[in-house]
Amino acid sequence: MPKSCFIRLCGLLQQNGVRNTRSLSVEEQVMMFLLVVGHGDSTRRSSYEWHHSTETVSRHFNNICSRIVGLAPQLIGPPDFNNIPPLIANNSRYFPYFRDCVGAIDGTHIPCIVDAHLQPAYRNRKGYTSQNVLAVVDFDLKFTYLVAGWEGSVHDARVLREAMSDPAFSFPTPPGEKYFLVDAGYANRRGFLSPYRGTNYHLRDRTRLGGDRKKELFNYRHASLRNAVERTFGIWKSRFRILRGEDAHDEDDMDQGGDTIGQDTAPSTQQEEGHQTEMGRFRDALTESMWACRNQN
Repeated sequence: MPKSCFIRLCGLLQQNGVRNTRSLSVEEQVMMFLLVVGHGDSTRRSSYEWHHSTETVSRHFNNICSRIVGLAPQLIGPPDFNNIPPLIANNSRYFPYFRDCVGAIDGTHIPCIVDAHLQPAYRNRKGYTSQNVLAVVDFDLKFTYLVAGWEGSVHDARVLREAMSDPAFSFPTPPGEKYFLVDAGYANRRGFLSPYRGTNYHLRDRTRLGGDRKKELFNYRHASLRNAVERTFGIWKSRFRILRGEDAHDEDDMDQGGDTIGQDTAPSTQQEEGHQTEMGRFRDALTESMWACRNQN
């Protein structure tokens, strides 16, 4: 972390109530916290390095952690719904097709330790206990929305549905014709554009032959643009080792298997089915437009 960034963080935390103690300054408390989250130091190792008891280390860590959580409203702002992202506006592969796209959504799993009676709910399909974290990112690789705490066994689509339906989560629903890019684990409905199922999607699948070339072209461009959220998760976890747990699971970002990702089985309302049909027609129109432009060139 650059020195200027560290000084700014300490200043924000002081404004948020962190104070010097008899044994540790604000800067020392923040440094102790960063060594734990950035390098995976244990409480015992930190107590040895800082010559303080494990109780002191744990107390200051929890205090700084809660204060940083309190900074979230200042540091994570809603997406820009008014302007076309430069990555889209300046790239002929994406413009004008994705001009109304304002970001990408996905879920990622963060390893966690829970009581024995809670482990079945938190155990994900890869066999370890985790939280399912839903995030919205822009194309500058910045978080614009995040909700954490869901059990690892919960499907990504359910986390999104609950975030949208509960006002307490303050989900930034796209207005008008704006939308987020999502993977095939989510419904293709108003405000959320997903790829075609049963068609090559991931960038590694481009070497395969056959299939509907029009849909493959759409899926390829969709995947290359939506990749922003996966890159953001990768940067996030590489900087903060604690997010990977003791064992860095090769899981990101919990893709539910190959080309056709598992669906949320919750029933759809008639209105939701109408939104899916509307977004399906929109996706088909985009696909035809991309294919026609490609053939002209």
